[in-house]
Amino acid sequence: MRLPKRGEKGFTLIELLIVVAILGVLAAVVIPNVGRFIGRGEDEAASTEFANVQTAVIAMLVDNQLSELPTGFVDGTVIVATSNMSLFPHSTAVCATVKLTDPEGGLYTVSDKDGYILFKHDIAADNSTATLVNYVASEITKGTYYVDSSGTVVQDKTGYE
Repeated sequence: MRLPKRGEKGFTLIELLIVVAILGVLAAVVIPNVGRFIGRGEDEAASTEFANVQTAVIAMLVDNQLSELPTGFVDGTVIVATSNMSLFPHSTAVCATVKLTDPEGGLYTVSDKDGYILFKHDIAADNSTATLVNYVASEITKGTYYVDSSGTVVQDKTGYE
C-alpha cells in the first residue's frame, strides 16, 4: 500500500463510515414501509375482486329477470367455493338447473348451458356465440367464492394468502 502524494484526493475512513451509517438508517426506515404498502395493495386487490364478482352476480340476476337464483343450493347456499367463473354461481356438480326460457321468452335448446354463470353465459335461446355474455373480465379469479340463493357472494379465500 502506498501513501498518497501531495495533491491526491480520496475519502477518509471516517467519511466512508458516515456514508454507510446514513445508508443503514435510510434502509431501516424505507424497508418496513415498502412491506406495509405491498400488503395493503393485496388487501385492496382482494376486496376489489370481491366487489366485481358481487356486482356481476347482481347484473346477471337483473339481465335474466331473476329475483333469486334457482335451485341447487344446500340451505340456500352453494356448497362449493370456486375461482372458475364459467362454473359460478352454478357448477354442474352443484346445480343441474335447466333454464326453460331466455329473458325474451324464447325456449332454450338442449345444447344450451345449464344454470346461470358469470363467464360465457348464454343469455339467448338460440345458443349462438354472439349471445354469450361475460359478466366478469376473466374466467379465473384469484379468490374463491360461493353464493346464496339471494345472490349474496361470500369470499372464501382472497387468493393472496
